[in-house]
Amino acid sequence: MHTEPSVALVDRLGEYDSLVEVGVGDRPAVAAALADRGRTVTATDVADRDAPAGVRFVRDDVTDPTPAVYRDADAVYALNCPPELQRPTAAVAATAGADCLFTTLGADPAVIDADPETLPRHTLFDATTR
Repeated sequence: MHTEPSVALVDRLGEYDSLVEVGVGDRPAVAAALADRGRTVTATDVADRDAPAGVRFVRDDVTDPTPAVYRDADAVYALNCPPELQRPTAAVAATAGADCLFTTLGADPAVIDADPETLPRHTLFDATTR
């Protein structure tokens, strides 16, 4: 298991100035790396989580979201996003006018229309509504 975030993934997400990570869980390394690069990062989860320095944490459920959490985001992203959360993540991003990007876990498929981008160690799906 990799504990350090993929540089390629952080580089790609780092193209955005303001990001919201959906479902940060106990894996805040990408959010922390983005904050270290001067990005504005909000991490969300359905349970209270410790956020690294420079990352704002908000308890929120993407299936019943608080729109204000996502309002100023350029991108909403989720790592290891399960199929059942892909549609709500894309919906909250679309409502905010933000890009939607996610990775899946293992053999989980992208169950929504999304363009895959192959990165080292990850496939990043772009489900941005155009």
